[in-house]
Amino acid sequence: MKVLAVEDDPVAQLVLESTLKSLGHEVVLAADGEAAWAALQDPALRVVVCDWRLPKLDGLALCRRVREEREDYVCFILLTQHLATGENLDAAFAAGVDEFLTKPVDARELKLRLHVARRILTFTTELRRLESFLPICAYCKRVRDDQAYWQEIENYVAARAGTRFSHSICPECYERVMVPQLKKLGLDSTLPAPPDRI
Repeated sequence: MKVLAVEDDPVAQLVLESTLKSLGHEVVLAADGEAAWAALQDPALRVVVCDWRLPKLDGLALCRRVREEREDYVCFILLTQHLATGENLDAAFAAGVDEFLTKPVDARELKLRLHVARRILTFTTELRRLESFLPICAYCKRVRDDQAYWQEIENYVAARAGTRFSHSICPECYERVMVPQLKKLGLDSTLPAPPDRI
């Protein structure tokens, strides 16, 4: 995996980088929260191992920013000097932290956390792929939502995207459907077809 390692202490950064590489990961380094956020513009970076205390933007602020502004899921592992307890834990979980590791980082513990991160990212990628499919009836064009309820496509899209629809008839359907109906009713079918755009 491609892992972003965020650590401002040069020695600790070197140790973290070496440990991640020994576990077979590609490593991108950042020494502060702002540099880490800039690196996270790369969508291939979906795992962050980050020190809690950083200059410019600390670990919790970076995690909150990731949760607010990244569309895809990013696994966030927070490094702490001492085991986080009480209010610190609450603040970290509220910010969106997935896992904690105590410094100095134990390679076996990090390996376990990264194994879990890989599984989470695999599942979230598969879920997103499945959500990209929209079951639609080939006959009536209603769509099925995640509760197996069939509804008009206009209602489905409006509920998710806030899009409103206006209805019209395209030129092909006008000729194929409307003209025969108008003739059957004895009405004038020589009116021009509706324009391509409204």
